[in-house]
Amino acid sequence: MPTSRLIVFVNRQGGAAAAAGERLAATIEDAFASAGVAAKVEMLAGYEIADAIRAACGTTPRVIVAGGDGTAAAAASILMDSDTELALLPLGTLNHLARDLGISNDLAAAAALAAHGRAFPIDVGEVNGHRFVNNASIGFYPSMVRQRDAYQDDQGIPKWLATMPAAWQVLRRFRHHRLRIDMGEGEQPMLTPLLFVGNNRYSLDPGSLGVRDSLRDGTLSVFVVARRSRAALIWFAIRALLGRVDRARDFVALGDCTEISVRSPGGRIEIALDGEICRLAPPLDFRILPGALRVVMPDS
Repeated sequence: MPTSRLIVFVNRQGGAAAAAGERLAATIEDAFASAGVAAKVEMLAGYEIADAIRAACGTTPRVIVAGGDGTAAAAASILMDSDTELALLPLGTLNHLARDLGISNDLAAAAALAAHGRAFPIDVGEVNGHRFVNNASIGFYPSMVRQRDAYQDDQGIPKWLATMPAAWQVLRRFRHHRLRIDMGEGEQPMLTPLLFVGNNRYSLDPGSLGVRDSLRDGTLSVFVVARRSRAALIWFAIRALLGRVDRARDFVALGDCTEISVRSPGGRIEIALDGEICRLAPPLDFRILPGALRVVMPDS
């Protein structure tokens, strides 16, 4: 769906975008010019992205956003179930959605695809009305993200660098969460340091850990990590990074489903949605929304 002029919304606070500096807008315009189209680039703060996309929705057949997974998730939440397509330029610290869709990190290639590629429907996850394109988690990871963001704000260091001391701080005082989880076969009590719910199937295999082969299988991928001591949790994390998890020993539950309900004995539950933290009142009702978003991606 080529068009004569495109608008590109750039999260100037995204990892790669922030590092690129003032030349980024011109670089993006040049990439689209090389693809044979003119592009108007709008450099926006993260909090301005949603309003810009909302204003563009319905006025143009395709919205192009440049940033990371948080930017993509914000765009998806607005554009899903609309006639406006989403195209991505992966310019964040992490670009898991773009990677799993086969979108190149090379700016020229990504711009050419955004300008001329076809859009296909992909699934979106939802919990209590909040959408996610990658995953949602409860426990260790949300705590680490909150600590990481504090390090970033206080010390002005990059996200990847802030992750290391943040993980250590959380491990020093981590706790298990008492949850009641229903994956369609009745509620089961579970004590876990981490509940992970993915939009489609995440691989645990060596060489492809955390990768999804498809975002169109209409399923949620659920991993409930078994209760662990601090040392055992660190060892689990190392083995997971190496793709050497033991499915029977390391998880109290894992599998695929279209809906999952999570209850907690306390009040609101802290949850990370595509790396963004919020607190939701239980029960947390997850579901998959098949084909809810049209995204430009390479032909499959």
